Amino acid sequence: MKRLILDKLLVWKKSPYRKPLILKGVRQVGKTWILKEFGRLYYDSVAYFNFDENPEFKQFFQLTKDVNRILQNLMLVSGQKIEPDNTLIIFDEVQDCPEVINSLKYFCENAPQYHIACAGSLLGIALAKPSSFPVGKVNFMQIDPMSFTEFLLANGDENLVHYLESVESIEPIPEAFFNPLSEKLKMYYVTGGMPESVLMWTEARDVNAMQEALSAIIEAYERDFGKHPNASEFPKISMIWKSISSQLARENKKFLYKAVKEGARAREYEDALQWLVDARLVHKVYRCTAPGLPLSAYDDLSAFKIYLVDVGLLRRLSQLAPSAFGEGNRLFTEFKGALTENYVLQTLVTQFEVEPRYWSQTNPPYEVDFLIQRENDIFPVEVKAETNTKSKSLKKYKELFADQVKLRIRFSLDNLKLDGDVLNIPLFMADHTDRLIGMALGNQVTH
Repeated sequence: MKRLILDKLLVWKKSPYRKPLILKGVRQVGKTWILKEFGRLYYDSVAYFNFDENPEFKQFFQLTKDVNRILQNLMLVSGQKIEPDNTLIIFDEVQDCPEVINSLKYFCENAPQYHIACAGSLLGIALAKPSSFPVGKVNFMQIDPMSFTEFLLANGDENLVHYLESVESIEPIPEAFFNPLSEKLKMYYVTGGMPESVLMWTEARDVNAMQEALSAIIEAYERDFGKHPNASEFPKISMIWKSISSQLARENKKFLYKAVKEGARAREYEDALQWLVDARLVHKVYRCTAPGLPLSAYDDLSAFKIYLVDVGLLRRLSQLAPSAFGEGNRLFTEFKGALTENYVLQTLVTQFEVEPRYWSQTNPPYEVDFLIQRENDIFPVEVKAETNTKSKSLKKYKELFADQVKLRIRFSLDNLKLDGDVLNIPLFMADHTDRLIGMALGNQVTH
């Protein structure tokens, strides 16, 4: 499978400012595979150390801070040669090894000629703990579930990927591309972007194996909930996790603690929710009171929405059968378009540095699904799961914040077009949002 993060890893390898790398990502998103593949393609050799399988390796880091001694011990125990610049050293499952994480500081300062990459499934949790963390001495990279683009590549649809990349102006996509892309997107909603699930579909075309792969991943996550340091949080994390699909199926997708458990209060469940956020299993999207910079200054911390890390996991967790794939546009509209909103958020998170927000007002009720910051501009985004696309909330948003609105964005099943200042992006082009906004702004200048 081609993962687009390889390009970023290559930039890291070649950078004169390279530091040891920490690759973050949820369990089974493909961290180990991508690091080994990167080593295979771009290094003479790979030295791989897994601290879950070989906990005795931790001792080498507990006994000394001298990186040369650590490397010598690792070479002796593995029988592998480790050469500066030519060997990629992979430390895997480091989330429970503070000494290994701490040693990165000394590798950075005393042995920068060694290329080191670390991975671990609950690293977000480990890094949220205040410990002797090597601040400023490491590079971070995030690996997310496979995007729709990566799904198309895995599915052998390079021609569709090349076509989408070649689009250079805002004009309708011909039906010969539009229809197959819409169909493939439905399939992506079913499999999601977890590599094993995608593999079961793209290689074996086996729906049952794909369903089982997703179930196994969800079970692995649920077992991880038990790793919260405070055992009493375990049932709370589970309850929040299980409530996500019903929360997203509401008209108003604002997260409600009382939907987790009757009478539940925020302060009882905040820690459990934060654990899921730190683990990157969920995305927390705050309500924004006004489109100002920085966006975080306008967060309403009491109101937020929760989305899942992956649309396929959301479908599986919601127990929606894959057969919905064959039923017209049902998959896009199911749960009031929750799968579609989750999919759009997933791709926006990877394209824009600032986490998206949403905007709403109560009297009368209006809501814009997302606000995204691109450079120093903020754009309102509406997600429509169908082709009927009247946007009352986008209209209202423009009335209220006329000076700040260069462009309004709508995702739907309609074709690509720029209608005044409303850019309609077909859902299957969501991976190209950043580029399409750039084109649309260019268009406005010339007209």
